[in-house]
Amino acid sequence: MRMSDRRVGLWLIGAFGGVASTACLGLAALCRGLMDDASLVTALPLFDALDLDKPGNFVIGGHDIRRSTYQQAIAELHTRSNVFDADVIKACAADLERWTANVRPGTVLNAGDTIARLAELPEVQRAETARAALERIQQDMAAFREANRLDQVIVANVASTEPPFELAEVHGSMERLRPALEQRNVPILPASSLYAWAALDLGFPYINFTPSLGASFPAIQQLAEERGAAYGGKDGKTGETLLKTVLAPMFAARNLRILSWVGHNIFGNRDGLVLDDPHNKESKIRTKDQVISQIVGYKPQTHVSIEYIESLDDWKTAWDHIHFRGFLGVKMTMQFTWQGCDSILAAPLLLDLARLALFSQRQGEAGVLRHLACFFKSPMGVAEHDFFKQFSMLEDYVHSKK
Repeated sequence: MRMSDRRVGLWLIGAFGGVASTACLGLAALCRGLMDDASLVTALPLFDALDLDKPGNFVIGGHDIRRSTYQQAIAELHTRSNVFDADVIKACAADLERWTANVRPGTVLNAGDTIARLAELPEVQRAETARAALERIQQDMAAFREANRLDQVIVANVASTEPPFELAEVHGSMERLRPALEQRNVPILPASSLYAWAALDLGFPYINFTPSLGASFPAIQQLAEERGAAYGGKDGKTGETLLKTVLAPMFAARNLRILSWVGHNIFGNRDGLVLDDPHNKESKIRTKDQVISQIVGYKPQTHVSIEYIESLDDWKTAWDHIHFRGFLGVKMTMQFTWQGCDSILAAPLLLDLARLALFSQRQGEAGVLRHLACFFKSPMGVAEHDFFKQFSMLEDYVHSKK
């Protein structure tokens, strides 16, 4: 099949969130030649020889727990955070309206109290078993594929961060886990893992752009292998952690001893509101506070804080203080401030991951997509956090496919 004839679906968990909405607007704008390909990694010459899907190949759908539309979500970002061009929004209105019709009510089952309070649709609050929620979700995904006559579908989780979910023996195999799905009022799986299960069971590739559990446990990985489905994650690396994984290798290569690394993050979007809950925040800090030690080979004193500052809206700001020791024991300091629009940084990476994962599926690949490590704070199946070594893994993969 020619690439121009292919129809692929991008099913978004957290469909009306900032990242998903920005990705949708970006796809529509790219189709119309209203923007360039800045920030799209897969637009680099490295990827020219790969048969990657073009923006016009995509159809959007998804799950959400709030009442909204893509037009409303984008208008909110435009007003509150002063992003997007009004003419671009107007020109893409037809696509946004059409894709809004594909969004279905999700679930808040075991997603935590803070996320549950965001829910506006009565359907998402059903007192149902994990199996019932899973089957409902899966029916929505399958119907999306059939109604739009799609050759492939990829599912990506860009929803709010869930609290940490503790695994037990039951999560070690599908044989033990399947019967447990029938239990009522027992937290067998969080919502993120129900979405992941639904996707992988259908043979759809799955990407977890969040720190939530998703597909990060043995039983569901067994399912992915059985279905020949690929998956990757977790927690998109867009800002402060990206800089950590770029700067830490410099300190290691120059044999400068890091004594302490303190990072303070402030932002005001909906994800920031969710992370204002200490339980949800714990999931995020776990992925942000692990990279330095792995890269330099020892454990400096580190501290990561995340605070919700409503007035900042989608503009994420990070201040980092690095204390290090050099020649003759002299102590020195490096500081940096990073400020970026969270959704603008994340959305192109989401599109990159969708294109690459769909390509991998067409290559017959199953299991964890280790070559996507450079996109994540906590890359599945990869212990390496050095950004340059991670990107070399991606380069090697691309060269192997030419």
